Amino acid sequence: MLEHKKIHPLAALLGAAALLISAPALAQAPASGKAAAPAAAAAPASGKAAAPASATAAPKGEDTGGAEEAPTKIKGAGKLTIGGMFLNAEPVVQVVMVGLLLASLISWTLLIIKLFEFGSLNRTSDRFLEAFRSARSIADMRRISTSDEFEGNPLADMAAAASEEVELSRQAGLQVAGEHRDSTLTRAASAVSAVQAGLGKRLSGGQQFLATIGSSGPFIGLFGTVYGIMHSFIGIANTNTTNLAVVAPGIAEALLATGIGLFAAIPAVVFYNYFQTRISGYGTRSEGFVAELMNAISRQLDKGA
Repeated sequence: MLEHKKIHPLAALLGAAALLISAPALAQAPASGKAAAPAAAAAPASGKAAAPASATAAPKGEDTGGAEEAPTKIKGAGKLTIGGMFLNAEPVVQVVMVGLLLASLISWTLLIIKLFEFGSLNRTSDRFLEAFRSARSIADMRRISTSDEFEGNPLADMAAAASEEVELSRQAGLQVAGEHRDSTLTRAASAVSAVQAGLGKRLSGGQQFLATIGSSGPFIGLFGTVYGIMHSFIGIANTNTTNLAVVAPGIAEALLATGIGLFAAIPAVVFYNYFQTRISGYGTRSEGFVAELMNAISRQLDKGA
């Protein structure tokens, strides 16, 4: 037989009062944002829905923050300029780059100077040869070659040296023709050879500098690059980061030194080869003139002039 339990009237009143008091609190809890206690109380009934919500909220916040910072670093790294890399480079790397830029400036200056020099040299030589071939005696050769119009011209200096040697032999009372013709030509040829020796040194001025920059410029730039990259790796070790946006500027600054080294070396090599060809061409022209000069002196000696 089932027995019906009797509920005391006072207990029923207390339970109803408790429900009335707790009802407004449950209604206001979602509006105030403090849902920890109700969520904990409702967890058994909702099938543990609070824990997944809190677990997904935190990673979402972390992902959002990371996505906001990453574009900022990449955007800053993309603003690297040559001037900025030079200013931010290590002092040793800056010294290397400044030295290479000065060497490049000197190379371009030599290019301009020697272009004008060779252009003027060829024009003056053309005019001198035209005047020289009109000479009728050794005295005429001497007068033409020592004129102010052809002062400093290598071909004129050769003709002046040879004709002056003949005149000095005459003034010394020596026989310059007849059986003494060969000895006179030998002395004249020796005087011309002395001028030719100075010609090679004069035309090759600056070539040694170009050769030095052309051969050593890349290695000097490479030294700056090695030093800069070494310093970048030291910074990576100290900061314990391998983020490309952090280490890329230092590596780019170091590679700039090699770029400037090549910028200085390549024109220097090109200029050296170009002027070496011009020097060889003028040397061939001077050799031909020496043969022409000695033949002209020999004819005049045979004529007794």
